[in-house]
Amino acid sequence: MTCSFPASGTPPQDLLRWAMSQFGDRFAITTSFQREGMVLLDMAVRLDRRVRILTLDTGRLPEETYTMIERVRERYAISVEMVQPAGDEVEGMVMQHGPNLFYGGVPERKLCCQIRKVRPLERKLAELDAYAVGLRREQSATRESVAAVSEVGGKVKLSPLAEWSSGQVGEYLAAHEVPEHPLYAEGYPSIGCGPCTRATKAGEGERAGRWWWEDSADKECGLHFTPAGKVMRTVDVLLEQVLQGNA
Repeated sequence: MTCSFPASGTPPQDLLRWAMSQFGDRFAITTSFQREGMVLLDMAVRLDRRVRILTLDTGRLPEETYTMIERVRERYAISVEMVQPAGDEVEGMVMQHGPNLFYGGVPERKLCCQIRKVRPLERKLAELDAYAVGLRREQSATRESVAAVSEVGGKVKLSPLAEWSSGQVGEYLAAHEVPEHPLYAEGYPSIGCGPCTRATKAGEGERAGRWWWEDSADKECGLHFTPAGKVMRTVDVLLEQVLQGNA
């Protein structure tokens, strides 16, 4: 990528304007319609209604998310590109491990995420030069150093809200009457696939409702030695088995 990035501290709207001008239809907003993603969507559509909006349809989303997608389509009069997993990969995974494999262990859960989320998104990103996500530094310790603009895998990745607080997000949503995912009202601060997300309880962290059955004190390192002596993550071994079964 040879373009010059905007200066540090550039406001989110200006970052989006730059990306949309620089990359045209090779740029997209990726969102699961949570609060931050909705802020970006609203900002981008106000700049140009032709902006591409991508979302992952894993096949296991809660019904409320599909309701939200329809609400967004009607409110903004835009199309939403539904990125779906490869049917043969899902079929192979379910045949080998069952439909609810994610309850079996961390590697199985990561395998499900790989096939339903990571691989479909990677294939879609091949169409793009740049994309925007709703990450904020305040969200977790692992996101404290997230850059507003960076280059990842040869793509320009924007996190326009990196420096925003949750208060700023709420203020924008209220000021512009942006639609809100219905599961927030039911106590879901973080929303993913239906089986893998629950409402949080008093005193729990924002991410406590994700993969809620896992014991964080009992998670394996995830490495596996193949018969040939190659070191692989267990999830990679499982993925390879699924893909070989489809060959």
